[in-house]
Amino acid sequence: MVLAGGRTARAQSLEVTPFYGYRFGNDFFELVTAQPLDLDGAPAYGVVVDVPLSEGFQIEALFSRQHAHVLVPPRGFAPAVSWHINVDHWQGGGLQELGEALRVRPFLTGTLGLTHFGSDVDSEFRFTLAAGGGVKLFPSRHVGVRLDGRVFATFLEGHGNAAACGPGGCILALNLDVVWQADFTAGVVVRFH
Repeated sequence: MVLAGGRTARAQSLEVTPFYGYRFGNDFFELVTAQPLDLDGAPAYGVVVDVPLSEGFQIEALFSRQHAHVLVPPRGFAPAVSWHINVDHWQGGGLQELGEALRVRPFLTGTLGLTHFGSDVDSEFRFTLAAGGGVKLFPSRHVGVRLDGRVFATFLEGHGNAAACGPGGCILALNLDVVWQADFTAGVVVRFH
């Protein structure tokens, strides 16, 4: 059994994709600075690791970081201040490749995890859901390109109340504060067998 397990582990492939792109949505920056800013987004970079299982389904892990220098406008007699703000996403989930093509592989992905956002003065973790899609292009068996688009929904605050209950069940009222971000990235896929 140990020898059979060793052969299975050797046969398992792995895809590692370092990526770089741009993330839109500045609500985290405004949340940290507590005032409106004229900033649409900032560069984002990270790595995605995929473990193919069967029929195009893969387990996916993602880490991404968005780093921005934000100039906070003057307030009263206080001068303008430059802040460094990071938004880190730690995600896990799945990816489904669509179709049977070997060189061009469109895909859909869904993940969940934690988002850490903070600056020199504040730091917080929140729950996040993400969904996206894209295409992997493989000109060779072990090296390719991944083009990816993804939307992140980070839940800041949530309150729930039972609005009405009757014999058939209850109706719940939910109030959620959500920060939305979207990114577009490109990366080099390195495939190990």
